Amino acid sequence: MLIADLTHFQDLPFDAPGPARNLAAHLERIVRAATAGDAGDPWASALPCGRRPGRRPCPGRIVVQRREPPAAIEWRCDACGDDGAISGWEDTPYDLRRRHLAVAGTVHEVVIGDHVAAALRELMLLDPDNERLVYSLRAHPDGAALTATVRELEDLTCCVAAEANHDDNRRRHHRLDAAFTVLNDALTAMDR
Repeated sequence: MLIADLTHFQDLPFDAPGPARNLAAHLERIVRAATAGDAGDPWASALPCGRRPGRRPCPGRIVVQRREPPAAIEWRCDACGDDGAISGWEDTPYDLRRRHLAVAGTVHEVVIGDHVAAALRELMLLDPDNERLVYSLRAHPDGAALTATVRELEDLTCCVAAEANHDDNRRRHHRLDAAFTVLNDALTAMDR
């Protein structure tokens, strides 16, 4: 079991070893996912496990549980059993808890592939609401389940399009275009 204080991983120096940076990024993603959802019961996020048992990627997803602060965020892989607890996550840049009330609307579930979920997690210029939407993706047998209102999905689709249009990396541009197509098709289906 990995017990970590997130504040120890903030502001790592540029010459920090690669494994330390990878661990910090893994913990930051877990905190984002745990704080994007509601506090209480554990739930399976769409985050892939970062372990490589037998030099093969673990097929598992990260299950997160967050209680009200100052309790630690608990997490575990649903396949290999890798687990841990993260403290010191409150009020960090990775804390996506809502700070204000949100207008409720009709929520739709959109199933997206793992490649689309990974492309959404790569987006750099997301506001807190869209970042919360991306990290609240839940594990689904066919990839990931995105639950959003039409307005939220429109906003996220616009963010994907904007970032794809300004990306010079050809591979990343193609991944974002594919994500845009999936989200836009889901929007079209909702309008029917």
